[in-house]
Amino acid sequence: MKKGPVSRGEEFIETRSGNSDPPGEGIGAPTTEDPCGRVSGVEGGVRSASSHDLEACLEIVRSLEDHFTDDVPAKVQSDLSRHGGWVIEDHDQVVGFVVVDRRLPSAAEILWIAVAAARRNVGYGRRLLNAVLGALRDQGTVVVSVKTLDRSADYEPYEATNAFYERSGFVQIDCIDEPPDRPPGNPAAIYVAALQRTV
Repeated sequence: MKKGPVSRGEEFIETRSGNSDPPGEGIGAPTTEDPCGRVSGVEGGVRSASSHDLEACLEIVRSLEDHFTDDVPAKVQSDLSRHGGWVIEDHDQVVGFVVVDRRLPSAAEILWIAVAAARRNVGYGRRLLNAVLGALRDQGTVVVSVKTLDRSADYEPYEATNAFYERSGFVQIDCIDEPPDRPPGNPAAIYVAALQRTV
């Protein structure tokens, strides 16, 4: 079995979908009620990342061996220093993070997103992603993209990742079979989500 790809934009937690939700709901909107009753809002626990959070973020990456290759911690460290990001905490412990490259005033790319393995499937990823998309929307971002391993790679750990983005309102618009920043056999799925109307 091949080891996890050098892909960016990893996530493993359920989320709400939202392209057809009414204004004030959907992508980036605060979650007021989860069908499973797990999360009551997005404000608590999500904050901007600081240099003090770096080691916790890298430990999350290192612990997800099925999702990240050995060179990813150095890339996360560089990207977090260059672009900044957000973390989600539980009892003052960082349990997830996201790094976003604001490519243009109206466009951003999620470079990395991960939640600690022991904290998966309880809503942290959804809370984190919704809070970040809401902050980006409030800053004028219109569209957000993310690259992750395409389903054609037939690598089971990423089935949940693709489903996460799709439930979050992201739409796959392309697959790049041999992206230059990845080893062979790691096709990239390109997902986008609109945070605001463009017309």
